[in-house]
Amino acid sequence: MSDSTLIQEQSETGVLRIILNRPEVHNAFDDIQIQSLIEALSYAQSDPTVKVVILEGSGKSFSAGGDINYMRRMGSNTYEDNIEDASRLALLMKTLNFLPKPTIARVHGAAMGGGVGLVCCCDFAIASPAAKLALSEIKLGMVPATIAPYVVQTIGPKAARRLFMTGEMLSADSALKLGFLSELVEEDQLDVRIAELAAVLLANAPNGLSKVKKIVSDVSHGEIDDDMIAGTVKFIADIRDSDEGREGLSAFLEKRPPAWQAQVTKN
Repeated sequence: MSDSTLIQEQSETGVLRIILNRPEVHNAFDDIQIQSLIEALSYAQSDPTVKVVILEGSGKSFSAGGDINYMRRMGSNTYEDNIEDASRLALLMKTLNFLPKPTIARVHGAAMGGGVGLVCCCDFAIASPAAKLALSEIKLGMVPATIAPYVVQTIGPKAARRLFMTGEMLSADSALKLGFLSELVEEDQLDVRIAELAAVLLANAPNGLSKVKKIVSDVSHGEIDDDMIAGTVKFIADIRDSDEGREGLSAFLEKRPPAWQAQVTKN
């Protein structure tokens, strides 16, 4: 690994690994790394060669959330400075949550505070049994406000109130049951399982994966009324009329791999 605090490694098949590389502080992030993460995710969104994003941490932990020196600086900020700083963190979470490509969090060791926010914003979170999660801001007189929408979306309001109020540490098993994590695998199988999942995603329609994220977001808010139903009807009609939709159906009927699979195999 290099000396960079944020490492990016992209495979020939389009899997981009974004690695938090501050192991000496358990990958706690400051304003500089928050901006670096935003830029890395923006690159992943705009570059068509990126198909899947894996977010992970080096060393013993996934991410301990906010760096202590960063938090100390925030304590002496003006109100306007705090608005600007919180907006930057909120932009990071929004960018990750709405990234139109599959995202996988590789969770080992501790995920604390904002680190839990990163886990919640990823589509999948694969963890080892040694993983542990906590939203401990309340112990510092704080509230995890900027990550709250994504935590509540992940585990629901009842569980979120409990964890925001207690700041308790969750075991990997408890985090799995609450929905923070997608699955648990042994530490030595983490990379194997994530590679398997990435291969499954790479075999699926790339634009379709983006559309999946969009439709889930669209229908997860509001009532199932005529407007929502009409929206889903238009959604599927647009997909059927797309180049990718037509190619997928043709490939199925002709009993051949679709073009996007051939492209992955070629790479």
